[in-house]
Amino acid sequence: MSTIADVAARAGVSKATASRALSGNGYVSPETRERVRAAAVDLSYVAHSSAMSLATGRSLSVGVIMPSLARWFSAELLAGMQDALFAEGYDLVLYGIREGSAERARLFEHILPRRRFDGIIAVGIQPSAHELERLLQVSSPVVSIGPYSEGTSAVSIDDAVAARIATEHLIDLGHRDIVLLGGRADAATHAVGDKRRFDGYRAAMIAAGLDEHVRQASGPPTMPGGYEAAVRVLGDRRKRPTAFVGICDEAAIGGIVAARRLGIAVPAELSVIGIDDHEHAEMFSLTTVRQHPREQGAAAVRLLRERMEHPDAAAAQVTLPIELVARSSTSGIR
Repeated sequence: MSTIADVAARAGVSKATASRALSGNGYVSPETRERVRAAAVDLSYVAHSSAMSLATGRSLSVGVIMPSLARWFSAELLAGMQDALFAEGYDLVLYGIREGSAERARLFEHILPRRRFDGIIAVGIQPSAHELERLLQVSSPVVSIGPYSEGTSAVSIDDAVAARIATEHLIDLGHRDIVLLGGRADAATHAVGDKRRFDGYRAAMIAAGLDEHVRQASGPPTMPGGYEAAVRVLGDRRKRPTAFVGICDEAAIGGIVAARRLGIAVPAELSVIGIDDHEHAEMFSLTTVRQHPREQGAAAVRLLRERMEHPDAAAAQVTLPIELVARSSTSGIR
């Protein structure tokens, strides 16, 4: 079995240089790095993770915390992070644990402080549980994905702007009675993104002089949650709106399904717009405000690498672009 000494001899460098070239820890010229890597391939050399950790002081692993693995957004984020981390030579250790559960509390209180990670990426931090404060007590650099990022580096979209764009699209089409579909009633302390989307929706309505029409049909940000919330609202003919802004695409799709089951034509009698550009959005011809979760995942990895290299640098906030995608679930009011 080949050793690091064999690789160094083949490449004509010292063992320390060979170790830096293979670990990425410390400067090595591109030419030397390529020569060492070629020697490692020729000798079928594979560094043992424990030995590399002892040599470099790094675990070569990143902890990723996510609230749900079942949703499209989470899966896309994870794919972006995984591709970027693997390209950098890091292992990904995933914790997909539901918000508010005892297991999640134990993760923050007992497991993470004991684990040795080179960095942590946290998605959907819950301010009510003081999760971010607990993460900052862990020695590893932290990057969050989402709107709540007090004192940390973070990657997000502008949720308020996304909802404002969606609402203004409906207003421009002539709609006045517009309901925000989905989202938590206690969003201010639990789902910060939902709260900011409500704020963006409300700001657009108020700016258009539609204060009296501001209302939210609360429910989980899922297709079943959007369906149930839409049935509640659409079931009352006297208060039936002409349009929905989905808190996300999944809620919006649930609203479309509810409308069709109630015999309400979309978009002739009800316009629906979402936020995300979910993988099923095209299938439902859903007009939406597109975000790019894979790019957010990759951006979080880049930001984390910067935090690893420069731990004393000021926290950085990265806001990725969004765009309106017009399909056929919205139309002018009749």
